Order: sequence, then C-alpha cells, then structure tokens
Amino acid sequence: MTDRQKKRWALVSAAVAILAWSVTFTTTKALLFDFSSQEILVIRFLFAWAVLRCMDTGRRRSGAQQPRRRDEWLFAAMGFTGLAFYQLLENCAIYYTNASNVAILTSFGPIVTAVLSRVILKDRTLSVPFLLGALISVCGVALVSLNGVVNFAVRPLGDLMAVGAMACWGFYSVLMDRANARGFAQLTIVRKAFFWSLLMLIPCTLWGLTDSGFYALDGSFSITLDAATNAERFSRLSNWASLVFLGVFASAVCFFLWNQACKSLGVVRTTIGLYLTPIVGVFFAVLFLGERLTAMSIAGGLAILAGVAIANIRPRRQTL
Repeated sequence: MTDRQKKRWALVSAAVAILAWSVTFTTTKALLFDFSSQEILVIRFLFAWAVLRCMDTGRRRSGAQQPRRRDEWLFAAMGFTGLAFYQLLENCAIYYTNASNVAILTSFGPIVTAVLSRVILKDRTLSVPFLLGALISVCGVALVSLNGVVNFAVRPLGDLMAVGAMACWGFYSVLMDRANARGFAQLTIVRKAFFWSLLMLIPCTLWGLTDSGFYALDGSFSITLDAATNAERFSRLSNWASLVFLGVFASAVCFFLWNQACKSLGVVRTTIGLYLTPIVGVFFAVLFLGERLTAMSIAGGLAILAGVAIANIRPRRQTL
C-alpha cells in the first residue's frame, strides 16, 4: 500500500469513527430509559474488550511483536485517562451542570491535545491557522449545543469535571501517540487500554450495586440486580442492538480505526475532526428523536465546518 493509499484509508477510518461516535449520543439517550450510565459503560467496555481480545488472538499467532511488562503502565494510563476517567467525569459533569456546558468545555479538547503534543512530543502542528480554526469550531459547538436555548451558567463542580474530561482526552491522545511510536500493534494497544479501564471501573461498579432500583447520583452509577427489572430490559431487542452497537462498533472497531488514523495522519490533525461530531449528532437527533433544528444550530454547523477547514491550512513556516 502506497503512502497516498494509507492516508486515504486513514481519512476513511477517522470519518467512520466520527460518524459512529456522533450516533452514540442518540443511542445512549435511548438506552437511558432502561439503564444507568454506569451500566451502559460497563457493558459497552466488556463487549469492546471481548471483541478486541478475539481479534488480537489471531494477530498474535502471526508472530507480531508483543509489549513487555514494563509497558503496561502506558496502557494503564491510556485506560485511566481516555476511557474510564474521561467517561466517568463526563457522566458526572452532565449531572452537576448543563449538558451544553459540558459540550462547550470539552470542545477545547483538540486545542489541549495540540498544546500537550507540542510540549511533550515536540509536535509542530500547532499554528496560528490551527488555533484560529479550532476557536471558530468551539464557537460553532457552542451554537449547536445551545440550539436556541441560551442556558449557559457557571456551575463550578460540574464545569471543573468537564474540564477534567477534556484534559483526560488530551493526555490519552499523547499516550496513544507514544504507544504507536513504540511499534505496538493497534489492536494490542486498544485491547489493553480497554482491559485496564474495566479494572478501574470496578470500584464504581461495586459502589453502585443495588437490588432496589437506582440511588447513586440519581441513578448514574447504579447497577441494578433486581431479576424482574433485568429480565424486562434485556428481553428487548432494541436494547441489545444499541448495546452491541456501542460496545462492538463504536468502541472496539472505532477506537481501533481511530488509532490507525492517528498513526497515519498525526494525533493533532486527526483530533480536529472531532469537531464534526456535533453536526452529525444533531442530524441523527432530528431524524430519530424528533428534536428541533434551529437557525442557531445551522449557523453553528457552518462555523464548525469553516473552523475545521481553517485549522487544516498548513502554514509555510511554523509561527507558534
């Protein structure tokens, strides 16, 4: 495969991941009628790890290079930052502050990733066009998130959690780049990250166990053991379809594709594509959930597209 073909495949991989992650908002929202956030997260990660384990078994038999024990800290850090802690902070932030606050604050993630990559990895992608385009995209995300209802208000605890989630994704991206640089197979990297994230979710899972309904953080962390409740919700084919989509495709497959794209295109360049997620998310919310499409969300979508285009302009020389 030529370099041009590899870049095309990387662009397709990133596009598929972004499309799938956009749909997860709608899918998760539908599942929240029957499951808590913690239950969805644990089931999703279990499916992802099981699929990645099966996929990676065949690759390991081919004699590909395997990480050493001393490399486990890297995978554990990835599982802690980009998977377990990122998801937990985001779920808690939504409970303690407005969803629009969370969307706006976490949208600074690509900028944080670019800065961390510059400081830690000496990456030279950060430039004036990139920063300007990213800030324009942040404004677009704000318009899409507010969607005609201006309800942004500072709520320190929830907002700090959203900022923490944003920082976690930035560190995850840097750690992923380091794992790729060491020559580990993408399947192994993602599989081990999900394995460590599951271990880190155990304390919250045990804390949320209950046989009498939801109680922890208004149900966000509860794991229901009631037999009747479980029999009812797991008997619905739509729930199984959503859980399999989230675990197998949106997690296992898409994190693998995202890792490949980042390795070929660069972490910072690939991450800027995450700004397209709200646009696709709004489209699916309007199409399947009957949500209202406003002039503000349309303007926000156009601003995001403009910002992504500007961010991808390559200056003749580095200015930052």
